Amino acid sequence: MPFINTKASVEITEKNEKALKEKFAQIITNFPGKSEAWLMLNFEQNCRMYFRGSNEKPSAFIEISLYGSANPASCDKVTAQITQAVSSELDIPADRIYVKYQEIEYWGWNGSNF
Repeated sequence: MPFINTKASVEITEKNEKALKEKFAQIITNFPGKSEAWLMLNFEQNCRMYFRGSNEKPSAFIEISLYGSANPASCDKVTAQITQAVSSELDIPADRIYVKYQEIEYWGWNGSNF
């Protein structure tokens, strides 16, 4: 039950979105037991984002929510791959991309919790 929320200060075209969807589907498999079958994505474009006191350069904030826990090695691998994917697709420098992880103890779906 992973959820990846992508907020970017630039436009995200349909082509970018589809490319990121495909890449994120592969990247999420770095977490044991996670796959595209349960992956939910959200893309927010043209966000008014300030980073290092300025909004003159593009930036992005990626939130990854996971049911259960994740090991640090998987997070390291995913951060590198997510950063590369977002940087490549949206032309945002890697040093202007944050990736945040949130481990969720309770996750609801279909009227009940896992």
